[in-house]
Amino acid sequence: MKELKNWDNKTWLSSRAYIKSFNSFILKKKKLNKNSQILDIGCGRGKIFGSLSRKLKLANKPIGVDPVFHKDIDKSLDFRNEDIFKFFKNNQNKFDLIMIKQTLHFFSKDKRKRLIKICKNNLKKGGVLIILSLNTINNEIPCFKLMKQKLNSGLKRDFKMLKLVHKILKNSKIDKFKFKVLITRNNYIKMVKKKYISCLVNLSKEQINNGINEIKYIYPKKILFEDILICIKYKLF
Repeated sequence: MKELKNWDNKTWLSSRAYIKSFNSFILKKKKLNKNSQILDIGCGRGKIFGSLSRKLKLANKPIGVDPVFHKDIDKSLDFRNEDIFKFFKNNQNKFDLIMIKQTLHFFSKDKRKRLIKICKNNLKKGGVLIILSLNTINNEIPCFKLMKQKLNSGLKRDFKMLKLVHKILKNSKIDKFKFKVLITRNNYIKMVKKKYISCLVNLSKEQINNGINEIKYIYPKKILFEDILICIKYKLF
């Protein structure tokens, strides 16, 4: 699969409202203070943990690891542009919180198991690992026909993935993060053009343009829907 570069580039996922709501959700999963050490795997531009760092006035910058480099990385983040397994090989820290947000599905089954095991081994006592993925049932993400087919195929895979994760992380708890999105159709079309979600990455320019015509026909000028993530939380006792 080609690189996913625009999931947090001028989307609702990079909006202040989303980040504020999401960080409130995180702090309910794990109480953090200025001395907490946190890691974001697949951090993108690092806006979420960058904002959290400023809110908590963290003594240690949050670490964000992502294989894709961006010029506009959040300055409150210690960004590492490298493979996550390479990062852990050289890492000397234990973390209070490790987050894998909408990233785990990019790994093969064997690498997922390996990554989860490594994350568990890199938690402090009382530390928390949270894994988030798109809601797999009745997903409301606005789609054109081909996009919906690709998305549903991925969600079926994710359902099996999350089931396995929950099995591996014994005594883990499942919850959902919900965010109401109101976006203009024109702005959503801009996101589709930039292939903001993984089910669009491998589509051709012609397929994207045909899809945009469908969106113009199907959706009103203002699109309202709920973005829902499944959250698996594991705590190391």
